[in-house]
Amino acid sequence: DKTLIGGYAVAESLQGEYQTMTELLANEGDLAYRGLFPELFELDRKIVTAGNSFIRFLWFRSYASINLCNIVLDNLELEEDGDIRARLEGEAKFLRALQYFEMVRFFALPFEANQANSQLGLPLVLKGVTDLSEVTYPGRNNVDEVYSQVIADLQDAYAMLPENNGNRADKYAAQAVLARVHLQQGNFQAARDAAHDVLLNSGHSLAPDLISAFNNESDGIEDIFAMQVTTQSGRNDFNVFWATTEFGGRYQTGEITIEPPFFEIFDTADNRAEFFYEGNGTAVTSKWQAQFANVPYIRIAEMHLIRAECNFREGTGLGLTPQDEINALRLRSNADPIIGITLEDILNERYRELAFEGQRLHDARRLKEDIAGIAYDADQLVMPIPQDEIDVNPNLEQNPGYIN
Repeated sequence: DKTLIGGYAVAESLQGEYQTMTELLANEGDLAYRGLFPELFELDRKIVTAGNSFIRFLWFRSYASINLCNIVLDNLELEEDGDIRARLEGEAKFLRALQYFEMVRFFALPFEANQANSQLGLPLVLKGVTDLSEVTYPGRNNVDEVYSQVIADLQDAYAMLPENNGNRADKYAAQAVLARVHLQQGNFQAARDAAHDVLLNSGHSLAPDLISAFNNESDGIEDIFAMQVTTQSGRNDFNVFWATTEFGGRYQTGEITIEPPFFEIFDTADNRAEFFYEGNGTAVTSKWQAQFANVPYIRIAEMHLIRAECNFREGTGLGLTPQDEINALRLRSNADPIIGITLEDILNERYRELAFEGQRLHDARRLKEDIAGIAYDADQLVMPIPQDEIDVNPNLEQNPGYIN
């Protein structure tokens, strides 16, 4: 269990990192990066180099978490209690799937529905390393193989985890991430059904307002899975990059600020347009205001959005009709109801609700939308394998557009 706790801790250290970097990469003027890190300027300007130290941090820490999960899975026989053993296996597979899913969306070309997806993915390492003599030098599996492993791990986690597991992953956390994975694949029926299961059975519901949904010191009613942060442990890089110095950030303005074009997506009654505070003449999101708050990884609001989109695409009304679902979500923010809803309405609602939570890049790629005039599947939007890793592993092939 201590090894698994280490896996959680490493995974938690990445929260805010992946999401911030993907938000900057997807930025088309809604954000401004005001800090001094050249690595983040590279992402915002879409001119990333293979020596980017932030990308190196993501790669190494992700595989460190995966390795700790693998060590747990390699040694399950040491736990004699069958129920505890199943829970440990489920949690380890959940965390491993989480890391591989984040990485494959970041370091590989996007998954293409109804295609072979033979494009380069990630090295799938499924056995733990506890000694340098056990280190291997794997090549890259393809994207389809990585997604298949992620889905298999999450399905196992869903079957093995309890319905309630405190502030650690439970079966509905696994099902919620599965809904996200299936949506990314364009498997709308599977995504709809997984989201519906979470909405129907998890016990989570929308918080009464955004103030109650974020900056909580313990998991809120909306948090299906949240990374734990306290004054003694945990890391909240959302706060580091998105808050002002008054609340734990690095700059009085906020290191990443919200620019005027973003606010054009709201109608005048929508309270989400007011969930910001001033940072010395700038607008800063209130989502990541508290320095020692837990970090929501996946919220029940996202399940509503997934079910609505997939119902619309499939011509179904499982749970709620898409229009009723979106309007129920809008009611929470006092936004005007939408009559005669379209797919564009649903996707715009997704952007309004999930802004600054790390979804914008992945949505653009699955929807095949250009980003700042760059094609969704351009090499420029695929992050390089860290140069350090290329240098030591002769079997790793670098992504196109980067020099080995």
